[in-house]
Amino acid sequence: MPAPALSAAQTAATGTAASGSRTATESGTLPRHAPLVLATRDGLVESVHYGSAIATAADGSILATAGDPLAPFYPRSSLKPLQAVAMVRAGLNLPADLLALTAASHSGGAKHRGGTQRILTMHGLNVGDLENSTDLPYGTSEREDWLRTGFHATQLTQNCSGKHAAMAATCVINGWPVKGYLDPSHPLQQLIGTTVAELTGEEPFARSTDGCGTPLFALTLRGMARAFGTIAAAAAPISTSDDGGTAPLLAEAAVGLAMRQHPDMVAGERRDVTELMRLLPGAVAKDGFEGVQLVGLPDGRAVAVKISDGGDRARMPATVHVLKSLGVDTAPLAGVGTAPVLGGGHKIGLLQPTDFLSTPVNVAL
Repeated sequence: MPAPALSAAQTAATGTAASGSRTATESGTLPRHAPLVLATRDGLVESVHYGSAIATAADGSILATAGDPLAPFYPRSSLKPLQAVAMVRAGLNLPADLLALTAASHSGGAKHRGGTQRILTMHGLNVGDLENSTDLPYGTSEREDWLRTGFHATQLTQNCSGKHAAMAATCVINGWPVKGYLDPSHPLQQLIGTTVAELTGEEPFARSTDGCGTPLFALTLRGMARAFGTIAAAAAPISTSDDGGTAPLLAEAAVGLAMRQHPDMVAGERRDVTELMRLLPGAVAKDGFEGVQLVGLPDGRAVAVKISDGGDRARMPATVHVLKSLGVDTAPLAGVGTAPVLGGGHKIGLLQPTDFLSTPVNVAL
């Protein structure tokens, strides 16, 4: 079913960063998001999800845009792979499954909880050393199983516990204080801030605190896409050193490979990010709360999407649409790229992307 056409008023109301009429440095201005995803019911548009999107080339140049990809936003948990790169640079050395868990918003299953505990035990730490918030498991079935056993919200089951265990471990490795590792002035957070600025090519437009308590930076979709393209491209076949041995992996490559090899640790079963990495060989993908999705491709191209209302259901349809525009075979992603709208248990509509992309015009690189 083709997406219904938007009215002239709807189109005019969105604006676009590609026109060069707005930059991310304009404070106090609402982002000029565009309509990205529609929910139709018997041919009528019932709901519209606005947002912004960008596709970048390996060199960071812009291939396509929608909405306002230069507006600063908080990438939330999609920042985790960048944080993991910083920790690997600081000496964190974990098996691939645990490194993937470091970059995860996990579902809270037994393997996720056990993996977090393994990171702690390897470095002489315990759950009491974690400084993240408490929560029930994020995954629906994992949460139901946990509650069925009579357990409650804990730090171990909170979806960021793998990252926090790795942060505490990185402090042990470097002789930094474990207590207070979330303080923005802590050496770990200073290193992460420097690494994020390097990978994105941006200084943060603002700073805040993520839901788990970690320092958070406001960046642009362009900057985040640049970082994911770098991580995905670095995770190429392992090169050989001059003496015939295996060259040591860059931190970016180590993180990207771990996520590719263990997508179930990055999210969990029945999670769309895990499915995307399984179905799209070579991709490095991470979601974030409030409707954020990042995908890096092995050739260095990348896609970044932000849904303005934070609606999770619109995140993946918009992302798959951008991937398709890049010539990626998205047929295997049909299950995550759209969803039926039901009436009485029967399909009577569809959640689908609009034709929202445009090529960039006068966008400063």
